[in-house]
Amino acid sequence: MRVLFLFIFLASTALLSYAQYLQHVENLLPCPLCVAQRLAYWMLGLTALLAFLGNPRSIGRRICGFFMVVFAIAGAVIAFRQSWLIRYPESFECGISPEEAFLNALPFAQWWPGMFEANGDCADVDWEFLSLTIPDWSFVAFAGMGLLACYVLFAGQNKR
Repeated sequence: MRVLFLFIFLASTALLSYAQYLQHVENLLPCPLCVAQRLAYWMLGLTALLAFLGNPRSIGRRICGFFMVVFAIAGAVIAFRQSWLIRYPESFECGISPEEAFLNALPFAQWWPGMFEANGDCADVDWEFLSLTIPDWSFVAFAGMGLLACYVLFAGQNKR
């Protein structure tokens, strides 16, 4: 199980690092939904790191798995919403919104604005790979890590 915790932590770290690259090198501004996904990656990764370092047994492993599933589902829902907005931008106005003002007023946005300050438009498409946008790939990543977290949550006792 520890390998799964380590993999989820490293995957979250890699995705957050790539988000920083896109923001600071490619000049893609994160929107409120992007920042919310970053928070989900942070919580998912930190939970996995704590589980990896603590190596919990039985109930502790299930608790960590439960929280990782919750964070993965939350991130996937947010990514799906952003993918929907990209395809149907008339369905919702994002841009400068109450969500942006709320996220930018939170302490972590003040503490690390380069990671958590929302300034972009949720419906902008500035990056694609294999015809999928950033939130599409984010959804895939959250779904994959969520499936691994479900395995952690529902797997039997760790057999050596």
